[in-house]
Amino acid sequence: MAVEGHCDPRFNAVREVFAEHLNSEAELGASLCVSINGESVIDLWGGYASPARTEPWTRDTIAPVWSVSKTITALATLLLIDRGQVHPDDAVAKYWPAFDTPDKREILVRHLLSHTSGLPSWDPPIHVSELLTDTASATQKLIAQKPWWEPGTASGYHLISQGLLLGELVHRVSGKPLAQFIADELATPLNADFHLGIQDEKQWGRIAIMDPPPLLFPAGTLDKAPEPTNPMYIALRAMRGTRGIDGAISGTPEFRRCGIGSIGGLSNARGFNAILQIITNRGTVNGKQYLQPETVDLIFQTQAEGPDLVLGTPLKMGLGFGLSNGSIAWMPTGKVCFWGGWGGSIAIMDLERGVTVTYAMNRMENGTLGNSNAEAYIRAVYDVLNEQGIGRASL
Repeated sequence: MAVEGHCDPRFNAVREVFAEHLNSEAELGASLCVSINGESVIDLWGGYASPARTEPWTRDTIAPVWSVSKTITALATLLLIDRGQVHPDDAVAKYWPAFDTPDKREILVRHLLSHTSGLPSWDPPIHVSELLTDTASATQKLIAQKPWWEPGTASGYHLISQGLLLGELVHRVSGKPLAQFIADELATPLNADFHLGIQDEKQWGRIAIMDPPPLLFPAGTLDKAPEPTNPMYIALRAMRGTRGIDGAISGTPEFRRCGIGSIGGLSNARGFNAILQIITNRGTVNGKQYLQPETVDLIFQTQAEGPDLVLGTPLKMGLGFGLSNGSIAWMPTGKVCFWGGWGGSIAIMDLERGVTVTYAMNRMENGTLGNSNAEAYIRAVYDVLNEQGIGRASL
């Protein structure tokens, strides 16, 4: 299987690993991008755009990147913070009056960004069809709940709900729907092939079809509500909160149009790399300042640390991003923020080295913090970086 794109000769070892994973069929189709101080050193793609293997993954192939979308949504919110239109320590109720209730009055903007608001999902559950076609109804049902735990005291991954919460906040403050705000303020100025939903059906032909992962739980496990005594009570409540969702749903017209800020992104590694360099480069890309360095530094203020109530993984949550804490063995250390998408897509911003690593694919594994292929590529990238003596972080 041919690998397409360009690769700085210093990183030929990474290209070889990428080729091995395509040839061994560990990958179906994928793209990998690495930039250093704004310069692209790796922009590779290859494989097939669907499990049928009838169409190649090309330079312009894009794929559902699931929760990598959250990184772009968080960045959109940071733009408003940078402009003084929102403050992370403000009550959400200042901008969204429905939060001005005794149980939600203490939820702050930073709680939405850091998965600590206590509104990680729906209980009783909603169906994915409602989520994708009637976002307003899904949002109303979400915020009608009492927080599942005291806001700000712990993180509990907001699987889908974060996109609705931050999306509505951005809409109320900016006057633009989240997808339009991202297009106008980030994707278009940066010429980035990232889309929070695509309404033009003529563009759908370049969207890769996902190869879904095996079921995470045995069939029927999530049919019955968990007992409060169950050690996984919050996790199981959250995971059963959206009924009928699976990897294949991403190929439906409803998903492709939805534009939900937590799951609806369609892009390739080059596309979201171009946007997330804003963080790596401390706010400025191609001579244009999008954020002040002080706003970028807000990301690295710890909001919660410890076992995440939904994922169970020990996480260190910053403002909108995960922070490197040693719990993921292959994640670089230092001033690093990251997040991944269901199946394996991932974005890593390493500010000490000036390195942005992004990866998108269509063969999904379970989990949202990278997959086995992502691990191999990131280890290979950092092996080269260490050999070249770039920066101080290490694996």
